[in-house]
Amino acid sequence: MKDLKTKELFLDQLKKTPIIQVCCEKTGISRATLYRWKAKDKGFAEKLDKALGEGTELVNDCAESMLISAIKDKNMTAITYWLKNKCPGYMPKLELSGKVKVENEALSEEQKSLIKKALELSGLNINDPKYDKYK
Repeated sequence: MKDLKTKELFLDQLKKTPIIQVCCEKTGISRATLYRWKAKDKGFAEKLDKALGEGTELVNDCAESMLISAIKDKNMTAITYWLKNKCPGYMPKLELSGKVKVENEALSEEQKSLIKKALELSGLNINDPKYDKYK
């Protein structure tokens, strides 16, 4: 019964502060106990993952809210960050250039034989001139 109540307290705390160590300290359990519960109780493990996700979303919302406040205060670092990460026109671009060199090597007799057999099995007309290079 005590474990059940502690698990619920832990999950509630995790939804507010998605940091395992902090939640362990606030609820008075060790990380080892937490991971033992997680390993033994699949339902708890699922609730743990869900609570961690909710807590992370909460912190992300808070961070984004503070970023927007900084933008409203004309903080250029915040403005630049937002544009580079939220607006495709400002996102860093990577350009690649180069040449592709293709070398055609002659087929071995074994390769030619395999191709000829594959063509025969496919029902294609192997007497067609376009397949002469495989003969």
